[in-house]
Amino acid sequence: MYKPPRSQSPAPRPGRRRRGRAPAAGLAAAALLFTSACTVANSDTGGDIGAAGGNTLRIVLDQEPPTLEPCESSLASTGAVVRSNVTEPLVERDPDSGELEPLLATGWRQTAPTTWTFDTRPGVTFQNGQKFTAEDAAFSIDRAVNSDLSCNVDGYVFDDSGVDVRATSDTTLTVTTAKPDPILPLRLSFIEIVPRTTSTEAKVRKPVGTGPYAIGGWQTGVSITLDRNDTYWGKAPAFARARYVWRSEPSVRAAMITKGEADLATALDPQDATEENSVAYPNNETTALRLDGREAPLDDIRVRKAIDMVIDRQSISETLFGELGEPAAQLVPKGVVGFNNDLVPTEPDLKAARALVKAAAADGAPVDRKITLVARNGQFPRVAETAEALQYQMARLGLNVKILMTDTAAHLQYQLRPLPENVGPIALLIMHGNQAGDAAFTASQYLLSGSPQSTFGTPELDRRVAAATALAGEKRQKAFAEVFAYQNEAVAQYVHLAHMRGLLGLSSSVRYRPNSATGDELRLAAVSRAEGKSR
Repeated sequence: MYKPPRSQSPAPRPGRRRRGRAPAAGLAAAALLFTSACTVANSDTGGDIGAAGGNTLRIVLDQEPPTLEPCESSLASTGAVVRSNVTEPLVERDPDSGELEPLLATGWRQTAPTTWTFDTRPGVTFQNGQKFTAEDAAFSIDRAVNSDLSCNVDGYVFDDSGVDVRATSDTTLTVTTAKPDPILPLRLSFIEIVPRTTSTEAKVRKPVGTGPYAIGGWQTGVSITLDRNDTYWGKAPAFARARYVWRSEPSVRAAMITKGEADLATALDPQDATEENSVAYPNNETTALRLDGREAPLDDIRVRKAIDMVIDRQSISETLFGELGEPAAQLVPKGVVGFNNDLVPTEPDLKAARALVKAAAADGAPVDRKITLVARNGQFPRVAETAEALQYQMARLGLNVKILMTDTAAHLQYQLRPLPENVGPIALLIMHGNQAGDAAFTASQYLLSGSPQSTFGTPELDRRVAAATALAGEKRQKAFAEVFAYQNEAVAQYVHLAHMRGLLGLSSSVRYRPNSATGDELRLAAVSRAEGKSR
């Protein structure tokens, strides 16, 4: 738990950390399911969002953030507004190099097997004028991890495990875990720092932070505005103001870019994107089919492996995802610690797959039992056609597959524990993004027997994950790579489909280089005006 400073004497600060900056078979008749026509919708849905003129950066999101609470900033729509704009963490991960960089902390070191010490940046103030100290950092960690606020970062990043955090001076704090944690600094990159006067009883609507922008206003259902923080400790952003609106239709978001009504737009669809209105970027997302191994016939590994062997990833990627999908063999993409370079996507082999199903049926597996393939509307571009392609290919094995398209709330009921009962075998289409860059976050959520987003597992897989989690460096990389190989060979809960790319709407009046973190945050201070362009 958080403790107030033991003393106010300054502690020595270590040196600054280095800054980093095969053709497959066709889909045959199922290809008819893949063609669709689309017209760009009229974007007359509220007018020019840059009402304040050319000094306002105009952003259109795919949905309104459910909250601006900083401890929920791992939610993509919240992070797009809050992370590194309004609030900042102690350290940040460079999405290109994977290196951890100083931010509100200037250095850190492991001072005991279970303790890390951090030195905080002097001369920083919050947007309300309050001085930032190590006590605020300790308070923020305690509030996000140890409180009863049920913050998303607590479960996703810290696995609901508490920490002991103490400010030992104005510029030094220690964080102690129950067991040695070699990636604690990475975990802390998800905790946004707020003043120690912030409520611990309820989540906040308008957060205060140390970032380059402050919340100007939030008109529910209409817009969110940010104002430049003129006391910001770092480089001042180019735009004095930012204004967010949200439009659910991707064609509308694309049209707003094309018509000059917005500068940035999230989550465009390929059919609406052009070289003039968008840019593609790797978004850390992987699509996969999660097979519920608790229910027959999916409880038979032969059936699960047969499904893996019959899916034509190459054709799905080329026909449905275009340039936005690359066939996958594991739940994490390149660049994430633990990615296994030796794993390759399974090539379709209908004859061998049918033989596996036949053998399972001969041993009593009810292979004709209805399997429900659950997908979410709007989950990714052309998700309905993807579900139909999967249904068609699984049917070639003689499996009885029915599609259930759901909204977000219903999909979450199938995705998260406690899982629904008496619904039969479920094949759930998921999209997993590892924004942290380490396989531990994937394994803890999707691979362990009792993971929040796993239907089953094995004691041996649990043991391997636990062993890998305790390691660091090259040993950690090797151990997690072996975890993913073991999952594919001995567990086969997932049929991996594709590593995805996102499309960011980008007007010609601004310059911004998206990266693998862009799907989870939009760093407005990194946006500049295009030379010779004005609005």
